[in-house]
Amino acid sequence: MSVQSSRRQRLTIDASAISVVHTYLAFTAFFSALFIGCALHYKKIVKNGIAGYPEEWFPSVSATTLSCGGWVYITSSDDHDWHDILMITYIVCNVPWMFGGIACTASQNAQAKRRRKLVASAFFLAMIPMVYFFIQHKVNRIPGAYTRYSFFEWSLIILDVVYDSITKLDFRAANLQVRIAVKPVVSVPTSTLEKDVFKTPRAIEKVIPVQKLAAPPRSTLSVLRARLSGIEPSLNFLSDVYLSYIQWSIFTGLPPTLFYFSVWELSIAGHEASLLATLSPILLSNQIVLDIASSRIGRTLVYLVSYIGLAAYALGSPLARLFAVMFANVAVSIGFAVDWSAPVASVGYQATLFGLGILLSSLSKHANHTNNPVWPIVNETSGGYNKIGLTLALLALYSFYSRSSPNPCSEPEPKTSSSVSSPTAVRKFWFPDALALGSLIYSVHSLLNEASTMIAWSWTGYPITGPLPHLHGSLTHLAQAVGLILPLVISSIAPTSTLLSHPLWFAYGSTSAYVMYSYSDWLGYIGGLNLAVFLMSIIPSVLMRAASSSSMAKTYFTAMLVVILFDVFGTFTVAYAFVPLGEYFRERTSHVLAVQMALLGLGFNWPRVRLSSPAVTIPAALRAKARNTLALVSVLSLLVTMYRWPTNIPQPHRPGPRIIRAGIWTVHFGIDNEGRDSQRRMRDLIKDMELDIVGLLETDLHRVVFGNRDLSRVMVEELGFFPIINSTHHLLPSPRGELAPAIHAVLDIYGTEVNVIVAHNGQEETPLDRELQSKELGRIMGEAYPQPFIFLGYVVTTPHAPRPAPYDYMVTDGRVHDIDKDDHDRWCEYIFYRGLYRTAYARVSRSTITDTELQIGQFALPRHGVGVTNETETARYLRAWKEELPESHWFPMEYYPQQGGVRGHEYHVFNTPLYYKFPEGAVL
Repeated sequence: MSVQSSRRQRLTIDASAISVVHTYLAFTAFFSALFIGCALHYKKIVKNGIAGYPEEWFPSVSATTLSCGGWVYITSSDDHDWHDILMITYIVCNVPWMFGGIACTASQNAQAKRRRKLVASAFFLAMIPMVYFFIQHKVNRIPGAYTRYSFFEWSLIILDVVYDSITKLDFRAANLQVRIAVKPVVSVPTSTLEKDVFKTPRAIEKVIPVQKLAAPPRSTLSVLRARLSGIEPSLNFLSDVYLSYIQWSIFTGLPPTLFYFSVWELSIAGHEASLLATLSPILLSNQIVLDIASSRIGRTLVYLVSYIGLAAYALGSPLARLFAVMFANVAVSIGFAVDWSAPVASVGYQATLFGLGILLSSLSKHANHTNNPVWPIVNETSGGYNKIGLTLALLALYSFYSRSSPNPCSEPEPKTSSSVSSPTAVRKFWFPDALALGSLIYSVHSLLNEASTMIAWSWTGYPITGPLPHLHGSLTHLAQAVGLILPLVISSIAPTSTLLSHPLWFAYGSTSAYVMYSYSDWLGYIGGLNLAVFLMSIIPSVLMRAASSSSMAKTYFTAMLVVILFDVFGTFTVAYAFVPLGEYFRERTSHVLAVQMALLGLGFNWPRVRLSSPAVTIPAALRAKARNTLALVSVLSLLVTMYRWPTNIPQPHRPGPRIIRAGIWTVHFGIDNEGRDSQRRMRDLIKDMELDIVGLLETDLHRVVFGNRDLSRVMVEELGFFPIINSTHHLLPSPRGELAPAIHAVLDIYGTEVNVIVAHNGQEETPLDRELQSKELGRIMGEAYPQPFIFLGYVVTTPHAPRPAPYDYMVTDGRVHDIDKDDHDRWCEYIFYRGLYRTAYARVSRSTITDTELQIGQFALPRHGVGVTNETETARYLRAWKEELPESHWFPMEYYPQQGGVRGHEYHVFNTPLYYKFPEGAVL
């Protein structure tokens, strides 16, 4: 007889786990449907019988989900009446289900009963505004009402799933388990088993003689594994650093992906609401979400969901990319909260990873012309390395999932929201910690996400008396490395020290911020470097205070809300005229910086305030790995700087005939019509047109929403231009509207000083601003008379418009000539000149790079020491065919429409460049 039928292996599963899986699958079904629907046919699913996009911009549940009962399967587009009947039936059926569930919940299970009451109340209260907006849509036929209705319809789904998830508490209280018996692989005869069991040890020794067994041959794979086991901790650490870099890259990729819509809509278009995706840590107040996100498998899934933001680059639609990155940031923000609320022993590890991820992101931008190579706004043609980044991210995720411990510290215990939301719940006042954390995240994002941002803060122009972005950016990385190594060193010397939380250290940071803001050139940049040291050094202490607060979900929700508010207010300091309340924030950068520092001050140990936090613990092994990584990153930064160092000597395209080609281009913040970075496409056209001078407008990108980018980086490295002798930066009068900048530069062109001014006037909504700005520009140009002058600007006026329109102020007061007075088809871009012979004028179509054409004026510089001999209108308008001029004056032939153009660019308006003869007696 065998024991095959009597002895079985049993697989035991807690029934509460089945409830968790059910909840996760339910949410996945609905939200994946929402994402797929929005990504594939967004405008179709937001359209209804009353209105479509943009009045309606969020889909209802029935527009995205394949099947969830009749009310979803039969959409309002299929049969509106049946859809409404089934929807009402669904709600009615929830009455006995929810209230019956509350009534049947055991009184001992008070937590489950309380949650059911809360969810059921929210479910039925949500119906009140839902019905209101449905009436507004159905009866009053108000566009946009159905979008608001959809939010409450979605809330019913979410609350319904949450209500069902409470069964986990019932199963756990009842200790309900599912056991599955599994047959053993080998059956053993009963007689043999009984005989062996009752043998004495000595009898067994006699029955089974001891033999020396030969070691089995080791496979190549096992040998490789044995050798790799020694370096596994280091590989795991590097994988975690890379995961931190990826998460920070996805987080910082949301604002530039979003800003595409604000620029092209020239209004607050509603897409800005995608920033709210980062408020997802509030979901951790739900025990189920917290359990899932805190487990190894759950954290792996959160990572995997966040990779949607990496894969978003492959989507062709900017809107689809925005939705993908938005969903990815929901996962990223949850991941941040879970990681940063680690046990005391792990906070130092997570803080170090966070700092290294920020530094690695800045390094990758420094090496890639200020674009993060895994951002969705870049692809293989615009400087992206998305496939490589995604592949490495998957490998790092596999390392995280398969290792024995998630980090060198101890495995975190499961979190419970009912007892302790954070492993070190010693601080009841969580609000100050949340404010400090939010300010820290924004500060490192706005100032340290790109190495050259603080250099841009200190820049004053030519002659150069301060740092250069592409040459000295590595100093920012060194300062960041010093800041991050400080807590490592202090932890090794005095493990219980709170030196970096002392008010004196905050005074050091505040002083650094003041110097950075108040001073220019090297002194201002030195202040910025010290601020970088300060910000990186307080990452562990601020994260520790947040981790030890009494409410995990509230802390990280509030921190992310602070980040969003700073994103908005920081952008409003240079707000366009269309931005509501922008006038209250313009030129108020000092106020925003002061609030940043004030909120950071809440993360320090102030006298008489008993809100101290535990000291940050950093294990010795971690300190060694972090120091080595920081050293490696610093060296790589210096090597990148050397590699990117411009080596080309400025060479004019036509030195013989002393020709100057000057262009003006409004480049829409370097984001093309497809939502991609346009640096390289801009470079290609400028190179083909052989421009010697180019004025690029709308290029102030050292802000969070623009991605902290520098559009000149590719052109500085690959193209050469005339040397700048002197430059002056002007902020033109703007009492009512948006800021209007101007740069006045003096160039050394063939040994002659030529003045060039590039300006962007205000919009037509503020006529007083435009009048004052035009007067100032006219004054600047007039005072430089009779020196040669080229004006390249964005004016917003019609040609020959009388005062107070800008045209006459600039032409008459500035004592300059229009590039062609007979070109009446102009509105924004203008070229004026004097002291030069104009020989050609071209207008080149924009393709899909921006919303504005490239205008080019070609001039010949008179012989050195000799001015223009005849500046009468007749002498200036001797029109010619190109064949009447030397070939050196011709523009590229392949850009003619008859030739098909190049990369979507062609000569337009006139379909050819306009050419002009030299007047008689011209001395060249």
